[in-house]
Amino acid sequence: MRPSLTLRHYLEAPIAHSHDHAQLVFGLSGHLDLEVDGRGSQVHESSVMVLPFSAYHACGSRDGSRCLVLDVPTEHWVLQSLGDHADASRRLLDQPARLALDSRQRQLVHWLAHSPVHDPLIVQHGAVLLLASLNRPRAQPLPGRRLPYAAFNAHIEHHAARPLQVADLARIANLSVARLHARFMAECGQTPMDYLRSRRLHMALGLLRETSLPIGEVSERVGYASHSAFSAAMLREFGASPGALRRTA
Repeated sequence: MRPSLTLRHYLEAPIAHSHDHAQLVFGLSGHLDLEVDGRGSQVHESSVMVLPFSAYHACGSRDGSRCLVLDVPTEHWVLQSLGDHADASRRLLDQPARLALDSRQRQLVHWLAHSPVHDPLIVQHGAVLLLASLNRPRAQPLPGRRLPYAAFNAHIEHHAARPLQVADLARIANLSVARLHARFMAECGQTPMDYLRSRRLHMALGLLRETSLPIGEVSERVGYASHSAFSAAMLREFGASPGALRRTA
């Protein structure tokens, strides 16, 4: 068996299974809820979830999530293909972990996501590069008490039309802005500003699919004064323009 790279769109319907191969799930957009061996986590843009060989896992996404998924076939392939990185990669694949990606790793993931992932040469070398790039980062432990996401979401939804600041979320969580940023990266693998933006765009997606409001009004309701900026943001988040997302509802 060879490694494989696939672009996947996870929807609300949950999936629960295990498989002989290991898997790396790189978030591209949206929020993917994952439970691995009874432990819950989330994959967002700028993070990756490691699923070891034969690990039982369940996943689903309330609002939809796009991910790049690397299937790692066997330990023999790891030993044969990773050279000096093989031992570190084997340790990485031994246990479930969520890792935050740095800017260079994110660039690699996005480059591969926009490449012909059916090309065997790109898949082989892309798999090696992805695994080798992950040998140094360490998993961020989840704090005992998670951030108040329900309160964040309520505040964002109530004030979506006006400019929102990270300081607003810091005040709700009773944390400094710097501490809030560190907690977000540890728990979500994304920055507070990325979280704000993503929540707004998911609100917009709901309005496009569930109402007949003009696209310009949807844009204003979620804080975008510029129609072009709104369209570009929706394209980055969901891979389609607001009009296309409405038509496919």
